[in-house]
Amino acid sequence: MASKKKSSNRPFGAILAVVAVVGLGVLGWVVSRPAKVVTLDPSLPPVAAAGIVKGSPDAPVEIIEFADFECPGCAFYATMTGPDVMKKLVETGDVRFRFMDFPLTDIHPNTIAAHNAAHCADEQGKFWEMHDLLFRDQDRWDARATRTPKRVIERLAGEAGLDVAAWNECFDSGRKLPQIAANRKEGERLRVGGTPTFLIGGQLVQPRNYDEMRQFVSLEMARQANAQAAAMVPPAAGAKAAAPAKKTP
Repeated sequence: MASKKKSSNRPFGAILAVVAVVGLGVLGWVVSRPAKVVTLDPSLPPVAAAGIVKGSPDAPVEIIEFADFECPGCAFYATMTGPDVMKKLVETGDVRFRFMDFPLTDIHPNTIAAHNAAHCADEQGKFWEMHDLLFRDQDRWDARATRTPKRVIERLAGEAGLDVAAWNECFDSGRKLPQIAANRKEGERLRVGGTPTFLIGGQLVQPRNYDEMRQFVSLEMARQANAQAAAMVPPAAGAKAAAPAKKTP
């Protein structure tokens, strides 16, 4: 009886073995196949560098941030320091904040997908919403977590309240990539060495917290005030003007 039962299990065992082998083969193909990576083609058409701005155009000081969406330091700034900067400096009218793309593609293979996603969100007026979600959930879509970041980021687009179909069309078209490339080139021209780096009053700085950021802003305000005061000082009184020469008869 036992021998018959053993014999009857052979075909089923053979089927399981085949399924296991096929399954391993499929898994190996999925793991080894090249991931679709969004990149910056060197032949992209040149455009002028620009950024995404938040704050009053009349603010006396502008902070320009050069950042990489896949950079852990940028995520730390955006989640820990950024909210205070926005609330205490930007919303008060003291500062205008400009985000500039500086993707470090040599070490962050998923970063261009994130920058592309944020710029496509900007088409619907929701750059900053996507900006915040990308940094909040960086560990869900970065290269350590996935080879297909768009699948995760697409869900964030829905969470941001975007028209996801329109966002997808923009993302797949690649029409935002020239702007991302131009912004990075501007950072290279300024010799930005890492992210996040901030440009305040012509000086590249890397504040570690809100207090240091506030200090750099205060120094720039003081510099502007001194420059305005110097411009209002009248020139020093010179020697009396010489009497006009007498006309000879």
